[in-house]
Amino acid sequence: MKLKTISAYVASTFFALTAGMTALQAAEQYPAKLAGHLILAGDTKIQVPEDAPKDLQVNGKFHEKHRVEDLGAIEGKSNGRPTGVSFPFKGQAIQGHSGIVNNGDGTFWLLTDNGLGNKLNSSDSALYFNLYKIDFDKDQWEHLETVFIKDPQKNIPFRITHEDTEARYLTGADFDPESLQVVGDNFWVGEEFGPFLLKLDRQGNVLKVFETEVDGKVVKSPDYPGMTLPGSPDAKLPEFQVRRSKGFEGMALSADGKSLYPLLEGVLWDSEKKAFEEVDGKPVLRMLEFNLADEKYSAKSWFYPLEDAKHSIGDFNMIDERYGLIIERDDTEGTANKACKEGDDKTRCFDNVANFKRVYKIELRPEEQMIRKVAYIDLMDIQDPDGKSQFELIDGKFQFPFFTIENVDVVGDRYIVVGNDNNYPKSSSREPNVADDNELILLDVKEFLEAK
Repeated sequence: MKLKTISAYVASTFFALTAGMTALQAAEQYPAKLAGHLILAGDTKIQVPEDAPKDLQVNGKFHEKHRVEDLGAIEGKSNGRPTGVSFPFKGQAIQGHSGIVNNGDGTFWLLTDNGLGNKLNSSDSALYFNLYKIDFDKDQWEHLETVFIKDPQKNIPFRITHEDTEARYLTGADFDPESLQVVGDNFWVGEEFGPFLLKLDRQGNVLKVFETEVDGKVVKSPDYPGMTLPGSPDAKLPEFQVRRSKGFEGMALSADGKSLYPLLEGVLWDSEKKAFEEVDGKPVLRMLEFNLADEKYSAKSWFYPLEDAKHSIGDFNMIDERYGLIIERDDTEGTANKACKEGDDKTRCFDNVANFKRVYKIELRPEEQMIRKVAYIDLMDIQDPDGKSQFELIDGKFQFPFFTIENVDVVGDRYIVVGNDNNYPKSSSREPNVADDNELILLDVKEFLEAK
């Protein structure tokens, strides 16, 4: 079997590639029933601590090519459609939920991403995550705590936005956090700019930054610190293997708590072969293993097969020692009942409605490097016999039509929780011209979780 890798493959004693790869088999769809639906208003704001720079008290000043100081001077847009929200605005929006951790006691950690979408426009977006008490029966979110990410001990080896401050609060120009795990008294964050793994203490202080290693080699994105263009247009460009915004989108914790499984959102580039990684013509994503005992990457890695090269993963959490949950989705958004018709103003309707939005149950087999897709649920095909939806059903179904869906975790033996990244104020997937809220749905998927 022909295998394209980032470099000449180094044989692992753990994997036998001649027998370890199995034919890719189509996963079976299972039903999903809506058991709860919660909405946290997208325009919910929090204030930064008193010792944070004043610069972080107003968010969105650097979204354009030049600084914009006037509040509300910039119109939020989603694929060219006005969202009804203008910025800059005071405070930091509780938005961009890009990672979830179920603590097992009714509380959940939810991670906020880098802010307004990229390294250049998010230097006044604070990095943080929130603890919530969530009660689906009572339709309640209760905010318990915010942990801001900062670097007072100067453990980050490169310059940050607020370098010359005491607390050194981090911003969306420093890192793009997309996945979160809790291990003992520490938090671990997977991010996309390096991509890096960040180890934090309970107060959100950075303890260490880890580069990403694949097959024993460091891989980088174009946003890696110090990545610069050459001084002459005919000079050799710097090499990188991870596409922009395609770093660690998901990161699971092993059932025994000994390993992290960071998963890249995009397919790696093989600089020698001048091609993206694939197995038997199928695009694959790298899932790595990071040993927590010695805080190093192991020699093991897995391949997650995408259904399409243009797809992305949204989140990843393990169910037990063998099975896990992965969101796979395309870049579409919106529902068909609000789709553009011929001649319609495309700023007032959806011109590319949501299509591929799935949660896969996957299996990690010790003897194989290819991840097996066991089953999936379609987030555009959810049953709601108990009337839990806070929106009108479409063709009798509840749909989750968001551009980015980036939160999934198991809840008990028959439920999973799924949440969107609302990209506030720049996504409108429910209504063409209304900025999205933060939503969490509880799904009854007993058969799906039992699938083998």
